[in-house]
Amino acid sequence: MLDPLSEVLRSLRLTGGVFLDVHCTAPWCVLSELTADDCRPFLAKPAQLICYHVVLQGSLLIEIDGEPSMSVVAGEIVLLPRNDVHKVASAVGLEPVPAHSLVQPSLVGGLGRVVHGGAGDLTHLVCGFLGTEDDHSPLLAVLPRLLKLDLRQGTTRDWVEASVRFAASELAEGRLASSSVMSRLSEVLLVEAVRHYAATLGDRDTGWIKGLGDPQVGRAMALMHDGISVAWTAEALARAVAMSRSAFTERFTNLVGMPPIRYLTMWRLQSARLQLRETARSVGQIAHAVGYESEEAFSRAFKREFGASPARWRSEHQPA
Repeated sequence: MLDPLSEVLRSLRLTGGVFLDVHCTAPWCVLSELTADDCRPFLAKPAQLICYHVVLQGSLLIEIDGEPSMSVVAGEIVLLPRNDVHKVASAVGLEPVPAHSLVQPSLVGGLGRVVHGGAGDLTHLVCGFLGTEDDHSPLLAVLPRLLKLDLRQGTTRDWVEASVRFAASELAEGRLASSSVMSRLSEVLLVEAVRHYAATLGDRDTGWIKGLGDPQVGRAMALMHDGISVAWTAEALARAVAMSRSAFTERFTNLVGMPPIRYLTMWRLQSARLQLRETARSVGQIAHAVGYESEEAFSRAFKREFGASPARWRSEHQPA
């Protein structure tokens, strides 16, 4: 059965990369801000960016305005889903230095490098990004400003660290790391971080992330993502997860924040928008592919959701 979270990420066309190898010795404090320039040549026109730091050795404190500082140690990854400007430091109370003023560009066009600080303990981290040219992502919008993922006890740690080191070594030699490796790495990082975050949500929290953690609701979400063109009804979904219609609808709505068929409609339209941008399929073909019996019904639903007809939206969002 397909994982609905992975399906959502795939629809966002997330691209991943690493752009900076950082060696800092205490005391140190750096003000960091991920920009579109950092993401080239992986992503030309990012609409949304997620910055992440993989701590390979030592430790650091990370702080963004309005949030308490967070400690991150070797074997942990911290992600910033809103790409906030942030300070990374060896201790609190230090004066920050802008990160871009410290970057030593690679002479062969590969990975940039920062060597900074005093004579104390070494912290080694690799800075990377996840980016999408999609300017509308309900998933990213509900994530917190800081997400930390501890890989020390996880089965994915060795694979993630090996992938990061591979990408860093390739870029250090002026070669682009395999796009397939980095895309898979970016997906694993975000999926695992979101799963960890979902486990911390309280009973009063709602949203599709919350729904993923429930056996019945999560299975229903996966069924909808796997069979987007299926003429699902609330009754059919309830039967598939061995629940009554009323109990299923109530549970789904309480967890996700919307009824199941509304969720299905939203997902169909997100998928349709991706196809309009990336394929040469006609509007009628796309309507059928995402489960609409007529092009007219699809066009009305699309315009209600995105404010423009499918044809107009396509003409305004053609890839450069």
